[in-house]
Amino acid sequence: MINGSGIWTEKYRPSKFSEIVGQDDVVKRAEALTNSLNIPHMLFAGPAGTGKSTLALIIVEELFKENWRQNYLELNASDERGINIIREKVKNFARTMSLGRVPFKVIFLDEADALTPEAQQALRRTMENFSATCRFILSCNYSSKIIDPIQSRCALFRFKLLEKKDIEKIVQRIAEAEKLTISSEAIEVLYEGSEGDCRRCINILQSIASISPLITPELVSTIIANVKPKDIRVVLDYALSGDFERAREKLLDIMLKESLSGQDVIKAIQKEVWNLPVEPGIKVKLTEKTGEAEFRIVEGSDPFIQLQALLASFVLAGLGRG
Repeated sequence: MINGSGIWTEKYRPSKFSEIVGQDDVVKRAEALTNSLNIPHMLFAGPAGTGKSTLALIIVEELFKENWRQNYLELNASDERGINIIREKVKNFARTMSLGRVPFKVIFLDEADALTPEAQQALRRTMENFSATCRFILSCNYSSKIIDPIQSRCALFRFKLLEKKDIEKIVQRIAEAEKLTISSEAIEVLYEGSEGDCRRCINILQSIASISPLITPELVSTIIANVKPKDIRVVLDYALSGDFERAREKLLDIMLKESLSGQDVIKAIQKEVWNLPVEPGIKVKLTEKTGEAEFRIVEGSDPFIQLQALLASFVLAGLGRG
């Protein structure tokens, strides 16, 4: 399947652009450029697990065929993010001629938004000086973290989170190859747990398949260990009815029993707010309070204290004082 770094193993390594789902516009542009045997520098931007690294690998394999390993250098910028990596590894690889019919090599910089500003400035000059012998493919989660001179040198490809139908297509393909049985309800839970991240979805599926070839919604929920919406609804119902102590006890029980972090609970509360039987104006205020609590937790505040404060806001809202 896909290993921890998101690279396809040989059995499932895509050999054609059609293997990438949910990114039709991006794939069409990339395929057209690859077929011309003259790709520009490329910048792949988008969420994790949407096919950026896989598309880069497909482009290289289609360009160089059997010589692709000799003409391809992959670096993870989050591990090697300083200026020395650009001056040494990248320059040494970029200045040499390629093997085969394509007149340039390809360097893939994964997580390029982790490069320091100094390293990005060095990369900018390298891209300019060695464009005759090397093309760069940069991958990042946020294109805004890439300096403007690099962005202007690249063709930008924006990836999006996969929709349910795309996840379902991939899951069904793997289930057929691995002889797994999976229900539509299980796929629904799998999609909600992965939140459109294909890599996470496949890793969850692989974990479940090691337990049983019959994939059920209950098994998926156990592996994902997400907060169950019905449990959060009980907590919020207690709070809105004014019973702060029972809401607090139920919340503590959920967090200890399911080993959940404060951020996991905050996300579940944020989703459930809009299903509550309260006025839209109150929902807006509660969403604002949820955001404040999430920010404080991220900044290092005690999660349970912040969640208790959030429950207090729900109690006040239920009593008409929110």
